[in-house]
Amino acid sequence: MKKSKYTQCGQGMTEYIIVVALVAVAAIAVYQLFGQVVRSQTAAMAKELAGEDGSEQSRMAQTAAEAAAAQTAAKTLKSFTGNAGAQ
Repeated sequence: MKKSKYTQCGQGMTEYIIVVALVAVAAIAVYQLFGQVVRSQTAAMAKELAGEDGSEQSRMAQTAAEAAAAQTAAKTLKSFTGNAGAQ
C-alpha cells in the first residue's frame, strides 16, 4: 500500500506545532518565574528603543532584583512549605 504525500506533510506539521507549543509554554513559565525584574527590564528597553528615558524602569528592575535576592536569602527549608505550617 502506498503512503500519501499529504499524510507525511501533515505529520511533520503536527510535530512542528507541538515543538512550538512546548517552547511557548516554557517561555511563558520562565517569564512568570523571573517576574517583575524581567518586566521592568523589558519596559526600560522598549522606552529606550522608542527614544524615551527608561531610567525609571531600570531603577524599578534593580529594586525588584534586590527584593528577589532578599527573599531568596531569607528562605530556608523551614519556610519551604509556605503557609501550610501557619494554621
